[in-house]
Amino acid sequence: MTAPLPLLHPARIAATFFWVGHAPVAPGTWGSLAAVPFAWAMLAFGGWKLLAGGVIVVTLIGFWSSGTYSKALGWKDPGEVVIDEVAGQWLALLPAALDPVSFAIGFAAFRIFDITKPFPAGWADSKLDGAAGIMVDDLFAGVYAALMVLAYQHFV
Repeated sequence: MTAPLPLLHPARIAATFFWVGHAPVAPGTWGSLAAVPFAWAMLAFGGWKLLAGGVIVVTLIGFWSSGTYSKALGWKDPGEVVIDEVAGQWLALLPAALDPVSFAIGFAAFRIFDITKPFPAGWADSKLDGAAGIMVDDLFAGVYAALMVLAYQHFV
């Protein structure tokens, strides 16, 4: 189903992370995957502080755009909204070293926690409405995944 927002509406562009969320299968996974190279670039060129700033900015944009988009569509959590995956994925990669294994662990752990939604992510997903219901569970999943990245780096 197409949202009542025009294709070039800023909220639609942001909520779908430049239309990545319109992928026909697994839009959340594609949204997370699309976020990874941006996280790598931010860590490479500005370190964790730049990526942390990116997490804050994309989270704020995510609250606005996901709320606007889902309200226009009339759905609680439209599948094509993937800015929440971007915010969570960047949070997951915040402690990552610039190596493919750390990034792979961060990506895989985030996807697992985003799908399984361990407490309190599942609670946030089912109990919070609007943009908070869309964004907060992914931020929890990002924290859990970041802890996995930290554990990997500690034991390597």
